[in-house]
Amino acid sequence: MATDDRPALVGAPRRRLAWWQRGVIYQIYPRSFADSNGDGIGDLRGILERLDYLRGAPGSLGVDAIWLSPFYPSPMVDFGYDVSDYRGVDPVFGTLADFDALLAAAHRRDIKVIVDWVPNHTSDQHPWFIESRAGRHNPKRDWYVWRDPAPGGGPPNNWRSSFGGGADPAWTFDDATGQFYLSSFTSQQPDLNWDNPEVEAAMHDVLRFWLRRGVDGFRIDVVFKLAKDPQLRDNEPQRNHDQDWPAVHGRLRRIRAIVDDYDDRMIVGEVYLLDLQQLVEYINSGDELHLAHNFVFVHLPWRASAMRASIDELERLAEPRAWPAWFLENHDHSRVATRYAGGAGSGARRARVAAMLIVALRGTPFIFQGQELGLPDAEVPADRVVDVDGRDPERAPIPWRRPSNAGPGAGFSTGEPWLPLVADAEHLCVQAQRDDPDSMLSFTRRLLALRAGRPALQGGSQRTLAAAQDVFCFLREDDGHEHLLVALNFSSRRVRARVTLPESLEGRGTLELSTHAGRDAAPIDLRTLTLQPDEGVIVLVGRS
Repeated sequence: MATDDRPALVGAPRRRLAWWQRGVIYQIYPRSFADSNGDGIGDLRGILERLDYLRGAPGSLGVDAIWLSPFYPSPMVDFGYDVSDYRGVDPVFGTLADFDALLAAAHRRDIKVIVDWVPNHTSDQHPWFIESRAGRHNPKRDWYVWRDPAPGGGPPNNWRSSFGGGADPAWTFDDATGQFYLSSFTSQQPDLNWDNPEVEAAMHDVLRFWLRRGVDGFRIDVVFKLAKDPQLRDNEPQRNHDQDWPAVHGRLRRIRAIVDDYDDRMIVGEVYLLDLQQLVEYINSGDELHLAHNFVFVHLPWRASAMRASIDELERLAEPRAWPAWFLENHDHSRVATRYAGGAGSGARRARVAAMLIVALRGTPFIFQGQELGLPDAEVPADRVVDVDGRDPERAPIPWRRPSNAGPGAGFSTGEPWLPLVADAEHLCVQAQRDDPDSMLSFTRRLLALRAGRPALQGGSQRTLAAAQDVFCFLREDDGHEHLLVALNFSSRRVRARVTLPESLEGRGTLELSTHAGRDAAPIDLRTLTLQPDEGVIVLVGRS
């Protein structure tokens, strides 16, 4: 069993940190990253061809791991989150040999590879479900959640689908057998019955299949739904019975034990629970998830006070061995440059502040592809909409080259991209930003390099400091040797930071990085520190 992937305590020396604590994890949505064959859809070979952009070449971004959203065989009703074969690759993305080649090429560049695992539900085209719905007495009938209609003929209970704003029941009626099956998302995504030990054993075998191939970890989709009330009681105002049932923690411990049988692996879970006390239950014990995605954080308003209060609350609730995960963008949420835009140009500036925030906080930062470019949401005309839940704008393909010289595919594809690209691809593309020292891409490279070179930003302790109303300020410290002050202006006006420093620290420091390209690296008097509109800074502070 591996012994070096357990979370280190706050402020522990860098040598004790696991790769998933030290590093930065970059999410790739394969359909939209890079298309190698001109069909307009990204694929595994396209990712392989762009690995040097991520790490291993001069001027690369400098990420430490990639998380691949699903690439398995699928009818693509939910674009891969409806899996019809857990052990293969959909032809639109390539072959299993292509995956092996991508994994080997990533490892040569010292890039870890995390794959998405979707254990709550399958596609209705999965062989397991085809058998299950064949008849009430089929041996696989109990692999899914089947129930008779309620008196009067309606669904068995009041559980609602997670899509469509909860307007639809989470149940689908099967005419052939006269029963409903649980489908927490689309009707083509039947929920597996994890109360059946055969299902749990089969899903453990899926994990072992990918672990033996050499993957470094798993992102577990909707992990909080792996246990539901076996009595299927109605949801109540203060208690949901269709998620976060106590049995989930035992199931996670058994999953963790499988992963711990292989050296240096990790699991991160999508814990979409908007309560920090519930969230920390998935990481506090040290034998469940290594990391849990924090959706409370994603839903916060763009206010310093809200960020400070939520981050401090997580620090209070989490055990010392628990390790936070930070993200503000993924394939399901509007991009920061659009979501937090508050006026002319503020979205682009705030995208930099958001990146500095998640990279500088104690924990592991997750960057969604294109976030390093400051991409906004794309405009998707009604006749190009394809997603079942309105998530197309944040899933637009990456613009690699200027459309003016690469054509409308902007270097993503030589064909027509499956979704429209962002409107200003000419200036937001990698080609336009790569050699511009003032670009978002150049800023992100400097930010990740700073994290990689500063132990205090990797494993150091963290404490918030009193500051002006619109400023969120915190201190990262490494064993008392290195002190980095992070000050973030959440307003679009010039602000005197008014930072209250500990008495042990000097009132002056050296600027390490600013989100504003015009601020030079120079000594700073922290007692008079002034932040420009939507500016964040990281300052190296000495002891008095």
